[in-house]
Amino acid sequence: MHLMMLSLIMLKVGQTTPILTTEEQREKKRILEINRESRFLPNITLGYNIYENYFNPERTSDALLDLLSGGEANVPNYSCGRKRNTVAVLEGSETGFSIQISTMLGTYKIPQISYNFVSQILKDKIQFPFFYPMLPTEGFQYSGMVKLLLHFRWTLVGLIAPESDQGQKFMITLTSMLIRNGICPVISQRFLTTTRKIVINLPSFQNWRQVSVFLYAAELDSINAGLAILDWVQQRIKEPAAGKVLVTTVLWDLTYYLTDQGISFHFMHSIVSFLLKTNQLTKCGGYRKLYVFMKNFAEKAYLCSDTKDAFSVKVWGRCKERDELETLSLEEMGQILCLDNYYTYEAIWAVGWALHAAYFSRSKRTKMEGGKTLGFSRLKAWQLHPFLENLELYNASINGVFLDSKGDLTADLVIVNWLFLNKSCKKILLGILEKQGSLDFTFMVHLKGVSLMDQLNKPLPPSSCAESCRPGFMKVPQEGKPICCFNCLLCPEGTISTMEDTEECSKCPADQYPNNNQDTCVPKIKTFLSYQEKLGVILMSIALFLSLITCFVLGIFFKFQETPIVKANNRDLSYILLVCLLLSFFTSFLFIGQPSRVTCFLRQTAFSIIFSAAISSVLAKTITVVLAFLARKPGNNVQRWLGKSFANSIILSCSGLQVVLCSIWLGAFTPFPESDMHSQSGEIILQCNEGSVAMFYSALGYMGFLAAICFTVAFLARNLPGAFNEAKLITFSMLVFCSVWVSFVPTYLSTKGKYTVAVQIFSILASSAGLLGCIFIPKCFIIFLRPDLNTKEHVMSK
Repeated sequence: MHLMMLSLIMLKVGQTTPILTTEEQREKKRILEINRESRFLPNITLGYNIYENYFNPERTSDALLDLLSGGEANVPNYSCGRKRNTVAVLEGSETGFSIQISTMLGTYKIPQISYNFVSQILKDKIQFPFFYPMLPTEGFQYSGMVKLLLHFRWTLVGLIAPESDQGQKFMITLTSMLIRNGICPVISQRFLTTTRKIVINLPSFQNWRQVSVFLYAAELDSINAGLAILDWVQQRIKEPAAGKVLVTTVLWDLTYYLTDQGISFHFMHSIVSFLLKTNQLTKCGGYRKLYVFMKNFAEKAYLCSDTKDAFSVKVWGRCKERDELETLSLEEMGQILCLDNYYTYEAIWAVGWALHAAYFSRSKRTKMEGGKTLGFSRLKAWQLHPFLENLELYNASINGVFLDSKGDLTADLVIVNWLFLNKSCKKILLGILEKQGSLDFTFMVHLKGVSLMDQLNKPLPPSSCAESCRPGFMKVPQEGKPICCFNCLLCPEGTISTMEDTEECSKCPADQYPNNNQDTCVPKIKTFLSYQEKLGVILMSIALFLSLITCFVLGIFFKFQETPIVKANNRDLSYILLVCLLLSFFTSFLFIGQPSRVTCFLRQTAFSIIFSAAISSVLAKTITVVLAFLARKPGNNVQRWLGKSFANSIILSCSGLQVVLCSIWLGAFTPFPESDMHSQSGEIILQCNEGSVAMFYSALGYMGFLAAICFTVAFLARNLPGAFNEAKLITFSMLVFCSVWVSFVPTYLSTKGKYTVAVQIFSILASSAGLLGCIFIPKCFIIFLRPDLNTKEHVMSK
C-alpha cells in the first residue's frame, strides 16, 4: 500500500481559535471518506500535514522548509530516513503568501491548490505554472457590489481599505467602476494593518455626513478595523447620523466574527457581505459552545509536544493523532465546515479526484510479463499536473463554482446583511447575484429580508446627496459638487423622462406627444374637418342652403327669361354666373372629410378654375354694360363688339389662363395627402399638401387680379344712366368679394389644422354668397315684389 501526503498551510485567524483542530477535522473528514471508499484510490492511503503561518512571512518560509526537508534539519534536497511523498499542497492564504509559497514550491513542481480568493496576478501561467485556484479571483464581486448600490440608490458612498496591494487595487478599480455608474465615492480612508494607530480623515466624514454606506476591502486579519473606524468617527462628529452600512468584500461566513464575539456598535446599522451560492443547508452559529468542546476534544484526541529530539534543529511543535480518535457528531461537523464554507473540504475532494484519475491512467500503461502485473513506481508530484489542468476537475471542486464563457472561474453570490440589534447581530438574506448565462451579475432582491428589516424598525438608510428626480424631471448638476449632487428641473416643453434620475429629457415619437406630467408619451389624435363634427355640419349645411338658393334663382331666371329685367342684363351671362356659383358652393364639399389623393388633386384647382370663370362672367357683364352705353353715342364704333361672342371670348380667355396655370400646377407639383405631426402638440393633422405654395398663391393672385379689374370697371361705370344700372350692383359685389379674400390671406396663415380648411371654405361660401346676393337678389325682388318695375318702359326710362 502506498502513502500519499497532502500538506495544508493555513492562516491563523485568532489566538483564541483552535484553528489547528478545526482545519484538521475538516481535512481528516474528507480524507477518511476517500480512504474508506474501496473503489476510490485502491491500495493508496492519503496522509496529511497541517502548518500554520500566523499571517507571518517568516513562519510561512519555515513551514515550507519543513515540508521540503526530509531530515531533522530544514535542509531542502536532503533526505535522511523515511521519505515523504508530498503530491500536493493546499493553502488558503492571501495573495502575498500565495506568491511566496508558489515561488518556493515551483522549483520542485509541487502542485499548489488554493481555496482562497487571490489576485489575478496568480493566473499568469508563465510566472506561476503550478498554481491551481479553486475559487474565483479577488475582486470578481465588485460589479455585484455596484449592482447592489444601484438597486438601493446608494449614490454617495465612502471607501475604506488597508494599506496593501489588495487595498490599493480595491480603491483604484472600484472608484473607476463607481464613477462610471454614476456613484460618487466622496470619502476615502486608508489604514495600516501593522499598527494600531490609524490616521483618520475626519474632515471628510464631517463634510459628508449624509454618507451612510461604506465599501470596505476587508481582510481576514482586519475584519473589525472598518467597524472600529466608523464607530470612532461617529462618536466625534456633532449630530452624527446613526445607521451606517458597511458593505464588505469578504467572501467568508462572518457568523463567528459577528455573532459569537459580542461586538456592538451604536452607530452601525448593518454589515453586508457576500457568500458563494451553494446547496449546503447547514445552519451556522453557536460557535462559542462548539469551541469549548473542540478545545477539550483536541486535548484528548491529539498528543502534542513542544520538546524535540536532541539531534533535531527544528522548532515546530508536533501534534500526532492518538490511536483512537473520538468522532464528532454530524451537527458539530457541519458547524466546523461552515467556518470556511466547505472550501477546504471540497478542495481535498478535487485533489482526490485528480489522484484517482492519475492512478488509473498509470495502471492502464502497466506492462504484463509472464502473466503477472508489474508494479509501478510511486506517483510523483509533477505527474499530477495534467490532471489538475483538466477542466473536469472543477466539476468535482467547490460547490457553486463554475467556468464562465471566457474560461475564468466565477460563482453566483448570496448577499447577507448582518443587522445590528442592541447587543446582538441578526443574519438576514438581502438578495442574490446570479452570473450564469450572462456576462455581468444580475441582482435579485430578497423582498422578505427587506420587509423583515422594516418590521424590526431597521430599514436600510438612504445614502445620497439629493432626492431622486421623479419622471417628468431631469437632473441638473449642482455647481462645484460631485455629479451625484443635483437639482431636479421640469423637462422642457415637448419632452419627457420616463425614469427617475434622468439626465436628459427625450422627445416623443412623431405620432405621440407628452402627457401633462411629461412622464409618458400619449398617441396623438388624428384630426381633420369631418362631416360628423359641429363645424363640418355647419359649413356643409350653409353650402347646401346656398346651393338650393342658387338653384332657386336659376329656376326663376329660366321661368322669367323673357321679362325685361332678365333680358336687360344679358341673361346668358347670368346663367353662366349662376352655374359657376352653384359649382363653387359644391367645391366646398371637397374640403370636408378625410383628405384623399382624389380630393387633394381636385379641390384647389377646381375652386380656382370655377371662381375664375365666375369672376370672368361678372367682368364680361360689366364690360357689356359699359359698351352698351358707349354704343348709344353717335359716331361710336363699339357697336360691333356687342354680342354673345364677345362676352364668351372674355370668359374663355380669362378662365382659360387659369386653366393653363392649374394644369402646370397639377403636372409639375401634384398635391397629395399628408400627415402634419408637428403643428399641434397632441394632434396629427390630416391635410393636403398643395405641392407648391407658390402655385397656390399664383392661382389665388390671378383671381384677385380679375376681381380688381372687374371692381375698377364697375366702379367707373356706376354713374351711367339707366333705371336699373347693374354696374352699381357689380361694384358692391366685387367690394364684398375683395374684402373676403383680402382678409382670407392673414387668417389662413395664422390658423392651423382643420381650422385652416374651415377658413377657406368660409371664404368660398362668403364670396360666392356676396356675388349671389348683390347681383341676383335685387332682380328677384323686382320680379316677385315689384312687377310694375319689370317693364320695358321702366328699364328704358333713363
